[in-house]
Amino acid sequence: MTKLITFLLTVTTILSVSCSSKDSGPTDTPTSGTTTISVDESFRPIIDAEIDVFESIYPQAGVIVSYNNEVDALNMLLRDSVRATIATRPLAKEERESFESRKLFPKEIKIATDGIAIIVNRTNKDTLFSMQDLRKILTGKVTRWKELDPKSTLGGIQVMFDNPQSSTVRFLIDSVCKGETLSTQVRSQLQNTDVVSYVADNPNALGVIGVSWVSNSRDTTCMGFLEKVHVASISREAVATSSNSYQPYQAYIATGQYPLRRDVYILLTDPRVGLASGFASFLSSDRGQRIILKSGIMPATQPVRVVQMRESL
Repeated sequence: MTKLITFLLTVTTILSVSCSSKDSGPTDTPTSGTTTISVDESFRPIIDAEIDVFESIYPQAGVIVSYNNEVDALNMLLRDSVRATIATRPLAKEERESFESRKLFPKEIKIATDGIAIIVNRTNKDTLFSMQDLRKILTGKVTRWKELDPKSTLGGIQVMFDNPQSSTVRFLIDSVCKGETLSTQVRSQLQNTDVVSYVADNPNALGVIGVSWVSNSRDTTCMGFLEKVHVASISREAVATSSNSYQPYQAYIATGQYPLRRDVYILLTDPRVGLASGFASFLSSDRGQRIILKSGIMPATQPVRVVQMRESL
């Protein structure tokens, strides 16, 4: 009898440990549970809106976001701290190889095309810039507003962006400066909101931020930003004029007429179909893409109508 009791206790213990082991594993599904993702801070307005809708549809799901500069956001993915990251570049070859060596096979899903907005103080009359102008400003070849417009009464140009390791800075160096070093006079704040505030308070300032911070007409914060600053028009031509320069409107991002544009990806390393995969699918779905459409940037799959207005004779 004693041996039987001992045997039963042993079996019970084994089963208890086995169940406990199973319970300690991942319990999230594509529409329930909790997951953490890392996101480039430039896209906070869009991703906040996406999560609000996603969690309202799936009330048992909780998506926790760590907003960072792009370097830190990607490092979280590389360290397996998160299973999904939203960034403005695909994985580099060595990053992909690192995942594959750990039996992780990442997916790269394009979800949007974004733009970089150039903003100036409301008192600044210089709101037209060529790509050549921007390159000279960013590399320190032009340092005063008078060098762009002899009639300007402003002083030295104070360039401000969000973070030294942000996707915005990488884009400036790669696509605008063509690999040249940024001027040592270029300064950074912590977030896009800080850049807007600095430009609003300093007539000599020129700010560089993500378009979604000034383009979402449904976001009262964005409308408040537009009351504080001017959004500049950018031209691909050597000399910027009102007829060849474009603001970062959705249609001009879609047609490529606005030159400061970049693709946005969700990078996914979810080894199973969990909540991170479910949220990625939602971002790519019709509803997720419509949220991006309403944000003012270009969704990857939703069509955008471009209507050309003609003056009546």
